[in-house]
Amino acid sequence: MSKIWFQPYNIEEINVFFNKYLSGLLEIKATEIDDNSITATMPVTDKVKQPHGILHGGASVVLAESLGSIASNLVVDPEKYRGVGLEVNANHIRPVSSGIITAKCSPIHIGRSTHIWEIKMYDRFDKLNCISRLTVAIVPK
Repeated sequence: MSKIWFQPYNIEEINVFFNKYLSGLLEIKATEIDDNSITATMPVTDKVKQPHGILHGGASVVLAESLGSIASNLVVDPEKYRGVGLEVNANHIRPVSSGIITAKCSPIHIGRSTHIWEIKMYDRFDKLNCISRLTVAIVPK
């Protein structure tokens, strides 16, 4: 598979998006971009835990949708199109109570009107804790 990005991007440019809005509140940061994927992290702090002291499933979904939505918007011409979330699902495999979650976002389908992304999340021991799929609609600006 060749490079999927509309133009070359670096981590600093991507983190401008992450630093804003909900992803900024949750301290989500891009850490790596390669030809076909983006990786980001989110610290497991009290603000992303549920009352039992483990990572809230909704926080995992925010990480997945933030990462996949940004990925879609890096694929399309930003002057003509934007990607907006259409559907997201997540399977929570194991609880996480501390450390950092690392999420890797890779394409399943890159079409003209929809993109589908797989986002796998790992704990600090590199164990899979959540897998998510995000469908993004590509709409004209």
